[in-house]
Amino acid sequence: MIAISILIFQQGGFFEQLLARIHEGGPLAMSLILICFLLVLFLIVRAAMKLKSPAHIFNKSVTLINQLALLALVIGLFAQFIGLIQIFDAFEALGDINPNLFAGGLKVTLLAPVFGGFTFLIGRMASFILNWIRNENLDAVTSESV
Repeated sequence: MIAISILIFQQGGFFEQLLARIHEGGPLAMSLILICFLLVLFLIVRAAMKLKSPAHIFNKSVTLINQLALLALVIGLFAQFIGLIQIFDAFEALGDINPNLFAGGLKVTLLAPVFGGFTFLIGRMASFILNWIRNENLDAVTSESV
């Protein structure tokens, strides 16, 4: 336990690591994905508060969650394609390629799709869970009224 604590304190804090990865993965794309992630979290809380509201209002919240989560994934993939094109252009100009340099470039291009995929998974799982809870509530209300 002490070794884990020392390891955590030697490395930067969570937010330092997060900011370093955002900067490393491309500030524009990663910032857009972060904004989508924060909006998805906000909409999840908002949809959870609207579980007992009319169906069209609840479905609108769930649809917004799904759309933003998908947007984050698409932004991540688009950023990866742009990064790969830049890497291949740079390697073409260099001529002789060091495998370590190539691996580092691939790692950087994978940061945005991983973060976008994480946002997508959170949004889709929340959408599934919210629909499941809402259906259970509606089943309970329907069985009580009969």
